[in-house]
Amino acid sequence: MTRHPIVRPRTVVHHFVRRRRHDDAGDVPGWVMITVMSAGIVALLTAIAGPELARILEQALASVGG
Repeated sequence: MTRHPIVRPRTVVHHFVRRRRHDDAGDVPGWVMITVMSAGIVALLTAIAGPELARILEQALASVGG
């Protein structure tokens, strides 16, 4: 009967971590693009809806404060 070698968990984890570091090296531009696009969407929504939201907030605060 042939015995299979026991795979140590440390070896498997070490291989996975080393491989993930190498695979993630190209993801930095993707994160930068997502961040810039999110900031652009927030700026656009603020420019479009900002004055109306400010008016609604002032009206709500005036009605509560009396």
